[in-house]
Order: sequence, then structure tokens, then C-alpha cells
Amino acid sequence: MPTLTPSAETEPRTESEKETETETKSAAVAGADTATGISADPTEADQLDVADALLTLLRDTDTEARPDSQLEALTLAVAADLPVLLWGEPGIGKTAALTQLAETLDLPLTTVIASVHEPSDFSGLPVLGDDPAEQGVPMAPPDWAVRLVRAGRGLLFLDELSTAPPAVQAALLRLVLERRIGTLRLPPGVRIVAAANPRSSAADGWELSPPLANRFVHLQWVHDHEVVVRGLGGTWPRATLPRLDARKLPEAVDFARRAVCGLLAARPGLVHRLPSGETRRGGAWPSPRSWETTLRLVAFATAADSSREVLSLLVRGTVGDGPGLELLASLDRMDLPDPETLLADPAGAVLPERGDLRQAVLDGVVAAVRGRPEKARWDAAWALLVRALDTGAPDLVVVPATTLATLRREDWDVPASIERLAGAVTLSRRADDAAVRSPLAAKAAR
Repeated sequence: MPTLTPSAETEPRTESEKETETETKSAAVAGADTATGISADPTEADQLDVADALLTLLRDTDTEARPDSQLEALTLAVAADLPVLLWGEPGIGKTAALTQLAETLDLPLTTVIASVHEPSDFSGLPVLGDDPAEQGVPMAPPDWAVRLVRAGRGLLFLDELSTAPPAVQAALLRLVLERRIGTLRLPPGVRIVAAANPRSSAADGWELSPPLANRFVHLQWVHDHEVVVRGLGGTWPRATLPRLDARKLPEAVDFARRAVCGLLAARPGLVHRLPSGETRRGGAWPSPRSWETTLRLVAFATAADSSREVLSLLVRGTVGDGPGLELLASLDRMDLPDPETLLADPAGAVLPERGDLRQAVLDGVVAAVRGRPEKARWDAAWALLVRALDTGAPDLVVVPATTLATLRREDWDVPASIERLAGAVTLSRRADDAAVRSPLAAKAAR
């Protein structure tokens, strides 16, 4: 993304306004060349106009629809009305990404450098009235907050968050969570996005306080070489809001609730886990608040049919890598076919393509047979393993086949399908034995 200098409030320019500005600058140059807009022999007084015309041409860039997971994750979180915190090294394009997002969504951009403000700038400035003892002392909001309320919509960009001292971070808590500044409440049309540099590369940086960090969706912002090269050539990725399928909304909410509640019911220790290290406390970690945020993001991602990569960025940026990956694994298992359905029709079974998911399905089928051991179910499980052998990697059936064989009762005849599996099991065991012998032989040779 191009680096733009943030201003106190930036109004997005339309294409017609850009063209008018370029024409005005070019026309201001006496005797300007029609191709370049620059005079062949400008006077001293014209030099600044020529420079302005050149700057206008440099700012004139296009956008294109291009897959970008981190940009899609950002727009999805913005659509879900969740505060987002972009982490990245200086100069990586965080500010430019927010500027381009505001222009694309046609939202007024208000940039506030958190580190240069006092706590009272966010909690409100006390203003004495006619009779403080009778009416109290109201807390007046800053001018930028008043402008946002008057506009009714906008993108509030809290920049340099990691250089804000603890007192300022404490004052930001109510703004980020409750959207209040003094007695003023920001309208629903205002979205909040922040940016921060890691403490190691921040100017006089601080770690984020755990209460403030737990209110954000943390996204690691990195540059893509191809995006930068193409952008410097004049074309940047276009930030667009996700297209939510109205027909999927009830289904998306139900899916998100089952996913999050199912994981936390099985893993109660994940409901709240405050990290021990100061640095990790300043990032994403699980709490009832962040799980509520995660549930909302899963629902939005489901309704928007977002990719697994985008969902992974959002989930791990909300509850942390460990709990996030557990939730993603739980989501995978929710889509797995029911073992009883597979046992009822092994010939027509459709097994997952991914190896880990296929292994989980086969293990689930064997567990179902163990739970209710019957001859017909045992035979159906063998037929399913044969189907898995014909449609996927042979090594995935080794463990289920070995376990299933131990469930045989004395009066059960061995099905003919076992012969199809014998070769795969034998080859796998030989490969395992060879893998064990190779290091031993190498060690003996030394």
C-alpha cells in the first residue's frame, strides 16, 4: 500500500474530483504541454504549480479486485463492527491500508495519534457550568468526536497505539468498548481501527495493557512483494465489504454458536486464560469477551463464505493461536459425516479428501463399532476401509484396520474384504520397521 500522511480528518475524493484537481493544476501552468501538463519553459512563479501538478499525477492510482486474505479479514471485522488492531513494522502500509479502506467504503477518515493526547482527551474535558453543585461538572468531548457524531458515520483510526502511555490506554478502554468519549456516544455508523508497532520497533513503546488488548481483533499486517510492486506501478488491491448471503444468516448464527459452545463445553479451561508473560498479555488471548467476539466473526465468515485462511486470521487474532487452532479443528470436525450414516451405506460413503479429516472419520467409525459391536456393523466398517483404500492414501487405513481387527468376536466370520487391506497394512509395517532400522544402521556404521 502507498504511504500517505494522515491528517486530522480526510474526506474521500471521488473520481471526478481527482480529474478536476489534475486539470486545474495543469491549467495553472502557463503554456503547459498537453501530454504532461508541464510548461516547456515555466517561470519561477510557476514552479510550485508544476510541482503540485506532478504530485497530483503521482497520487493518481487505480485499484483492482485481487485476493488478499489480510485485507479481507480487515473488512470482515469492520463489517462486524468490531475494533481491529493492525500490528506491523513501521512503513509496512498500515496507515495507507486504512486510508484506502475509507475511500472505498466512502467513509470520512478521522485519524487520532493516541500517543500525543492526554487521558482527558478520551475521557472528556471537565467544563464548569453555572452551578456545579447543582448541575455537576459535564465532561466535554474533543472536536473530532463531535464531528464524527454530526457526520453519523466514519472510520476512526487510532494510530501509534503502542506508544500511548498506560494512563492514555486506560482512558481508551471506554472508547474502544462502549464507544463513549465523555458524555458523547459515537453513532453505530462509526467503525474503530487502530494500528501499532511492536515494542521493539516503536518509538518509546509500551506493551498494551491486558484490558485494552482483549477488546481488539489483532491482525498481523505484513507486506506482499507482488502487491507492493504492482501498487507502486499504480494499481493497488481494492478493499470491499464482504457479501453476506441473507439466506444463510440464521444458519450462520446457529453454526457459530454450536462451534464455540461445543469447544468450550469440552475444554472449559479455554474460557478464560490470561497469559503469564507481559508481551503475550498485550495480544490476543481467550476470555468470555473475546469468545463472544469470535462467535460473531465465525457467523460473519460463514455468511460471507470466507476462506479458511481468512477465518484463521480472525479467530487466532481474537483468542490467540492455541485456542484459535483448537476452534478451527473443531469446525472441521463439525463438517465430518456421521459414523452411523457411513456404516448404513459404506458403498455410497463420501470421505473427506484431507488426510487428517479422513483419518478422524475412519477412527470415528471404528469407535462407533466398538460402542455397539455387531456383526453387520463390523462388516460395514471393513467395507468402508476398503473404500478409503481405493480413494485415498493406503497408510490412513492401517491404524483403523488394526483396531477394528481386535473387535472381532469368535463367531464372526472374517470378511473377504480384509484380504484387500492386508497388503497395505503389511507394507506400512515394513516401512515403519525400515524407518526404525535406518538410524540404527547408520549409528552402528559410525
